[in-house]
Parts: sequence; structure tokens; C-alpha cells
Amino acid sequence: MPSPCPCGGSADYTRCCASYVDEGQPAPTAEALMRSRYTAYTKGREDYLNATWHPAHRPASLNLAEDATTKWLGLEIRACRSIDASHATVEFVARYKIGGRAYRLHETSRFVLEDGHWLYTDGDIHPK
Repeated sequence: MPSPCPCGGSADYTRCCASYVDEGQPAPTAEALMRSRYTAYTKGREDYLNATWHPAHRPASLNLAEDATTKWLGLEIRACRSIDASHATVEFVARYKIGGRAYRLHETSRFVLEDGHWLYTDGDIHPK
């Protein structure tokens, strides 16, 4: 039986984010990249996160294995804005739990299109 996609999209995982996360196809939009990156966090796919992070902004390491107690609960896309043909922003809220305590990350992320691939650059975290 197909499993729902962690990103909250209407399709199951194999028809939603799997083609990006598992097969390496480029996400067609900044929103699709945002959704697939969230999915990669839920699956511990550090390789995909690094591959879709702009090299000028990529951290030296993510160490997702150290965050194994993080339970991802859901993603809400609040807004997607095209700045121009190669720049976009996506505002989102990601909910998660660590040790039974609930958290939320509210961020407006910036993306750039380079050589036909959308890449995450950085973002602004919204205060509570």
C-alpha cells in the first residue's frame, strides 16, 4: 500500500518527492525543492540535503544521525514567491518533536536556479 508523502502533498511518496530524493531528478520549482528537502530531513537523507544546498551556503556537516530523536510532524507551506526567473522564496512552518516536546520552525527560505537545478541558499527564521 502506498505511503503518504512526508511533505504533506496530495500524492503518495513514490509519486511526490521520491523522484527527487531517491532518483536525483531536479525539482521543477522552489516549492517542490522545499517539500523534498523537508522529506529528506524526515528520512535522514543528508546526501540529498547537501546536494540541494547551494555550495556557498552549505554547512560543513549536518550530523542528522545525532538528531535521531527528532520526530517530524508536518509541513505547512504558507507562501511561495517568484522574485525573478532564477530566484524564489518559500515561507513554511515545519513542526517536530524532540524528547516529547513540540517545536515549530517558521522560516522564509531563499532559492536560486542554477544550471536547471533549484538550490536552497539560506533563510530568515520568523520569531514566535
